[in-house]
Amino acid sequence: MYVLTVDQRGSRRDVDRVQDLVDALNSTYPDAEQANGAGLLRPFQRTAGDEVQAVVADPRSVVDIAIDLVERQNWSVGIGVGSVQQPLPEETRAGRGPAFEAARIAVERAKGTPGRVAVESDDPETAADADTALTFISVLVARRSDEGREAVGLVRSGITQTETARALDISKQAVSQRLSTAGWQLEVAGRRLAERLLDKADS
Repeated sequence: MYVLTVDQRGSRRDVDRVQDLVDALNSTYPDAEQANGAGLLRPFQRTAGDEVQAVVADPRSVVDIAIDLVERQNWSVGIGVGSVQQPLPEETRAGRGPAFEAARIAVERAKGTPGRVAVESDDPETAADADTALTFISVLVARRSDEGREAVGLVRSGITQTETARALDISKQAVSQRLSTAGWQLEVAGRRLAERLLDKADS
């Protein structure tokens, strides 16, 4: 199982962004019970101060949420992998168990990493590999231009490059160039690798 603990960066010098984030993430990512076991087992909830937490059912959703948070630019992301005390309480912040403890360690470490994402589990070697994969994707995503981010966002939503070109009013060749410069194919490969490693860490 996966626990995400997310902390707002520079909160003492910034507005409180927590409630807006909670609302956005809970409306974007489905309840796992209604989405064939993928998504949120327990929704994002403020735990204390400028920190939020959620329990996530599957590795793909973990990667999607982590990269989403990187793109929002204001968050450090800790991913804890392992068991949790069952049954899960209704309140996310009331959860207990090794995955919750690992997420707490991970988010503190994430604050000092290049990608602001870190993974902890009782399989340290696999967790370190997942950590590296997510850091690679995070740095790639953070360095994109606005044009690259726009093109990737459209393609990631499921539309074709032809439809993306039409939406941006540019040529298909220009879309392909933007995606190449933005490292879109590298992101896709990195996501798949991170998903496999997170799945292995939880097995």
